[in-house]
Amino acid sequence: MVSPCGDRLAQGQRAGIAAPMPELPDVTVYVEALRERLPGHKLIRVFVKGPFLLRSAIPPLSDTFGRPVREIRRIGKQIAIGLEGGLWLVLHLKIAGRLHWKEGTSGIAGKSALATFQFDHGVLTLTEAGTQHRASLHVASGEENLRALDAGGIEPLECSLDAFGAALKSESHTLKRALTDPHIFSGIGNAYSDEILHRARLSPIAMTRKLAADEVARLYDATRTTLIEWTDRLRDQCAGEFPEGVTAFRDGMAVHGRYGKPCPRCGARVQRIRYASNETNYCAPCQTEGRLLADRALSRLMREDWPATLEELEARRKPPSRR
Repeated sequence: MVSPCGDRLAQGQRAGIAAPMPELPDVTVYVEALRERLPGHKLIRVFVKGPFLLRSAIPPLSDTFGRPVREIRRIGKQIAIGLEGGLWLVLHLKIAGRLHWKEGTSGIAGKSALATFQFDHGVLTLTEAGTQHRASLHVASGEENLRALDAGGIEPLECSLDAFGAALKSESHTLKRALTDPHIFSGIGNAYSDEILHRARLSPIAMTRKLAADEVARLYDATRTTLIEWTDRLRDQCAGEFPEGVTAFRDGMAVHGRYGKPCPRCGARVQRIRYASNETNYCAPCQTEGRLLADRALSRLMREDWPATLEELEARRKPPSRR
């Protein structure tokens, strides 16, 4: 049986819009749940369904069998399970990968399981909704090889304002691109970047090197507040249980996944920019001084007819008056 979360992920993929992957708050809650369950227990065996999931050959996956778990880490959006002898299982859930935990050793196999990790006291299962299999599993030996799987972005909840600003302006990018670049910031993706930028009242297409000092400080505070707030919310929702139904489309978000719905701050309709398989949501009055950002999917067709403001857009939506 596919969960409602899986249905929504698959529908989004069929529509051509990528559902956002688990990000720092979601992965943190997964890591905390695994820390409560795995350390000290032995990994018996791993069953992998399909050749696309396992992305490394040396050391072989079989080398991890029979080893006790020593620690669990978050590496950006990845989950690293450390085993005795310096071996690591590194999972990247990508867009539609999700983890499930079951006490005991029954029910190891499953039609939707991409991988099943059998421990001496329970089973961890990796599933992936949709048909585009992007989730990955690496086996790494030692700290150096583990670090090689890290894109290298700074941790937004552990850095100072100065370090945050230096990383932000290290390249000339739009704010949206900078926040979601794993080489700049660790763990932030499409969903929480929308929420961060809305909280900071900054445009997703503002250029990093043109930000004033007070805007950088506002973005820094918004990043920390948003990520901490949502991590705390997800912890509370789990209430000690293993996190199920992980999704980036969450009730209570201000703009992400809320295209056409009212902004909770000003009441204006949430707008979007679509490009390739991604979508950015924003509020024009709160973030762009009322200006509409060109949606590439439509602006190519409309060219100079693309409305510049919300007022123009609303006027075009109104039916013509009848005399």
